[in-house]
Amino acid sequence: MRIIEYIIHIKICPVCGKVHKTEFPAGVDQPTQYGDNVKSLMCYLTQYQLIPLDRAEEAIEDITGHPVSEGTLVSSANSLSEKLEEPVEKIKQQLIDSQVVGFDETGMHIEGKLNWMHVACTSNLTFYAAHEKRGQEAAQNIGILSKFEGVAVHDHLKSYYSFGCKHAECNAHNHRYLKDAKENYDQDWADEMTAMLFDAKHRREELILAGATEMPQEEILMWHERYHAIIEKGLVEEAEKIPQVLNKKGKPKKSKPLLLLLKLQEYEKETLYFLSDFRVPFTNNQSEQAMRMVKVRAKISGTFRSKEGANIFARIRSYISTARKNGIHAMEAIAMAIRGRPFIPG
Repeated sequence: MRIIEYIIHIKICPVCGKVHKTEFPAGVDQPTQYGDNVKSLMCYLTQYQLIPLDRAEEAIEDITGHPVSEGTLVSSANSLSEKLEEPVEKIKQQLIDSQVVGFDETGMHIEGKLNWMHVACTSNLTFYAAHEKRGQEAAQNIGILSKFEGVAVHDHLKSYYSFGCKHAECNAHNHRYLKDAKENYDQDWADEMTAMLFDAKHRREELILAGATEMPQEEILMWHERYHAIIEKGLVEEAEKIPQVLNKKGKPKKSKPLLLLLKLQEYEKETLYFLSDFRVPFTNNQSEQAMRMVKVRAKISGTFRSKEGANIFARIRSYISTARKNGIHAMEAIAMAIRGRPFIPG
């Protein structure tokens, strides 16, 4: 760590008595302050590497030979967040204008209460938002789905369907449900549906490799017919293999395999959307991967002490994730923002 002293000169005109003084360089506005490189390191450790404040204090002292306080670490994150308000709003608007966006959410604790971290992302954009709620109210307040007109890829949370955009189901989730139906309920149709979905996925990949931008309509129809046949077979098999159980009102209770069959039947278009539009992914894994760091942060650093802290974290991570998706290293992206030249995707 280098210490730089800035001195300004003050002169009084001997003729008119007016006081003249030079100015400090841009960004030097406190009697004592840390430079951009140290601020970048602070934010990198706490906001990207998710190191707890006490350990970040220790790491910085070990690296630089100079101690920093917990308050300084918090202040540096707050300052970075303020500088990222406009860039992250532009990321949000670009997501609204996108053709296909993945959405997901996961629980987290703020001030000891369960809240939710929401994400909207594409291959080159990421936007996080913390909210007290999980469903429609949260999405409405966040303000992406309410204005979005493209295809929303998600895991079948019903509140997503309250918005008027197009929808596509995550087939990684469907695969898990189908695996459960086979392993725990001995449903042979589940294996057939799994094979059909992955056969369709591989066929799409073959067409893309061959330079095709869409699947012929007659072939799409063939996959849908195979899909229908498996569901019809599944309805018969479920009725034969699973004993009927009555609920408290004396009515037949739907088994988990039957509920899955009915869902696949009702949401056929959304499940097979990846066939009719090659921009739509087979799974929503990209959004799920974006959520992993929230769980990692909770495991390493614990819960958020305040809503403000969660919002600051969400804004900074939105920026860093987007920058990294566009080939910019996290440390470099943070330094660019601190110096007043943040990365904004084109």
